[in-house]
Amino acid sequence: MPRRGAGKKLFFVLLLILAVFLVMKNTGLKEAAMPPLEGAWRDVSAPVQKVCVSVTRWLENVLARPFALINASRQNEQLTREVAELKARLQELEEYRLENERLKKLLDLQTRPPGNFKVTAATVVGRDPGNWFKTITLDKGSRQGVQVNMPVLVPEGLVGRVVEVSANTAQVMLITDPRSAVSSLIQENRSPGIVEGTADPSGRLRMIHIPYDVFVRKGQVVITSGLGSLFPKGIVIGQILEAKKDPTGLFYNATIQSLVDFNRLEEVLIVTGTAE
Repeated sequence: MPRRGAGKKLFFVLLLILAVFLVMKNTGLKEAAMPPLEGAWRDVSAPVQKVCVSVTRWLENVLARPFALINASRQNEQLTREVAELKARLQELEEYRLENERLKKLLDLQTRPPGNFKVTAATVVGRDPGNWFKTITLDKGSRQGVQVNMPVLVPEGLVGRVVEVSANTAQVMLITDPRSAVSSLIQENRSPGIVEGTADPSGRLRMIHIPYDVFVRKGQVVITSGLGSLFPKGIVIGQILEAKKDPTGLFYNATIQSLVDFNRLEEVLIVTGTAE
């Protein structure tokens, strides 16, 4: 009897477990299943929703594009201003670099001039606009010790001499002026001559009265001879481009190219006296 009772209990337990599984299965299927009407509505509305989403995205792009263009235009203007500012800054730095190079050359020449004399720096503040007379105006005058006939030079060579002085300015006649004449030497063979200015727009000079019995060739350097009291000896004037005998056959005449760029003079040195 006891065994039969235990068997019945086991049977009922298994039956109960089976019923629970069936209920769970039916419940899960009902939750996962979709009502026919809802499924049909989703099938019908899906294409419409797809079109609505596409239209919405298109409208967003259309409406956002003007704002994007405005922002891009503003950014472009800002970048353009920044580029212009950077270019201006680079040009300013380049100007400083070139000025520093010029001043360094002047400083080297000022501390080690080509001769036993003193120099003072000056800035070119004016220029004769004419083609015949070649003069420049400096920002140093009698108050700074500048006097008439003082030589003016740059690291590349001789520039000219002071011809007029005011309290704070000085006018300089360039050696390219037709009125200018400089006693000179050919550095290689020490042959004397006179370097004159010409009306040549290129600024070339002419050396005359070179003795006929010397060898004159292209590339020879011409310097000041130191004769007279105007120009110290040894300042570079230029290089010989060509030479030929004058009509008398007694002298050579040579065309000289100065190493100085007279059209771009900005700072110069004035020889103010002899060093002690």
